Amino acid sequence: MNVSPNRKGFVFKFYEAPEQSPFEKLFEVFKELITYTSGDFDEAIDWLRQLDEEYNLTTEDYTIEDFIEDLKKKGYIREEIDPDGNGNGLKITSKTERAIRQQALDQIFGKIKRSGSGNHKSKSPGIGDEHTGDFRAYQFGDALDKVSMTETLRNAQINHGINDFNITEDDLVVEETLHKSQMSTVLMIDISHSMILYGEDRITPAKKVAMALAELITTRYPKDTLDILVFGNDAWPIAIKDLPYLKVGPYHTNTVAGLQLAMDMLRRKRNTNKQIFMITDGKPSCLRMPDGQYYKNSVGLDPYIVNKCYAMAQQARRLHIPITTFMITDDSYLMRFVQEFTKANRGKAFYTGLKGLGEMIFEDYENNRKRRIKG
Repeated sequence: MNVSPNRKGFVFKFYEAPEQSPFEKLFEVFKELITYTSGDFDEAIDWLRQLDEEYNLTTEDYTIEDFIEDLKKKGYIREEIDPDGNGNGLKITSKTERAIRQQALDQIFGKIKRSGSGNHKSKSPGIGDEHTGDFRAYQFGDALDKVSMTETLRNAQINHGINDFNITEDDLVVEETLHKSQMSTVLMIDISHSMILYGEDRITPAKKVAMALAELITTRYPKDTLDILVFGNDAWPIAIKDLPYLKVGPYHTNTVAGLQLAMDMLRRKRNTNKQIFMITDGKPSCLRMPDGQYYKNSVGLDPYIVNKCYAMAQQARRLHIPITTFMITDDSYLMRFVQEFTKANRGKAFYTGLKGLGEMIFEDYENNRKRRIKG
C-alpha cells in the first residue's frame, strides 16, 4: 500500500525552553531588579552582582561589565552629564521603561484567559458593529444593513417554496450585534508610609499592576484612556513613564484628595464609561483643610475623615462613576469601612493580599468593559 507523503497530523515531544543569549538571560533579571529599585540603575546592578555571586549568572566570556556595555549599545541606559560636563551616572531610558511595562503585562495578563477579538463589548445586544452569531426576527427600525441575507433567503424558501419564491417582512432575519464601548479609567495608588511597613513591600506589586494595565490599554485598547494618580497627604497625577520610579513617602492617607482628583480627571473625558480603581492598604487618616493645614489622625477610624470619604463615594455615584477598591488588608474594622464606602458608591470591593492582585484587577477591567454605563 502506498502512503501519501503529504500526511498531516501532530508530533508530540518534550518541551524545550527557547535558547536565550547571555544578554537576554541577564536582561530578564535586570528588568525585575530595576522595578524593585524604583529605577535606580546602580542599586539594581549591585543586586545583580550579588545574585551573580550566588547563582553564577555570568561566565568568563560574558561578565556584568559586558552586560552593561550591551545595555548602552542597545539603548537601554544612557549616561547623564551634569552642567559642569562631568558624568552623572547611568540612567535607564524610555526603551527600558517600555520593556518593563511589557514584562509586567506578560507576567500578569499572561495568566488570564485571553479574549479573541481585542475589542470591548457591552452586554446589551442591538444596533452595533460587533457580530455575535445570534439571529432574531426583523423589527421595525432595524437597519437594513444588519439583515442577514443567508438566513433571510433560507426563511423565504422554507415559508414560500422555491417555485413561488418571494420575500416578505416576516422572512427577514437580523443578526444581533454589540456596541464596542470605550472606557476611561483612573487608577489610584496609595503611597503612604504603610505601603512598606511590617516588612512587606506593597508598592512594587501596585507599580507592576499599573505598568501592566497601562501597557494593555495603550496596545490592545488604544481608544480607552488610563490616568494614574498617587495619594499620600495630597494627591497628584503621574505619567505612565514615571511608574518605574514610584516610591513610598512619609505620608498619611488622604483618600478624599485622591478621589477628588480622580473625579476631576474623569469629568473631562467624553467617554460614556468611566471608572476608578483604588489600590490601598490603609485607612484614611488625613484631610487638607480649606486654610491649607492638614488634619491628621492615625488612631482608629476618625468619623470626620470617614464621613468625608463616604460623601465622595456618593458624589461619584451621582456622576455614574463606579469605584472598585482593592484593599490589601485583613483588618476587620477596615473591611467594615470599605463595605460602607462601597455601599455609598454602589461599587465593588476586593479584599486581597498581594498575591493575585494583578489578575483580579485585569479580570475586573475586562468585565467592566462589557457593561454599558448610562450617563
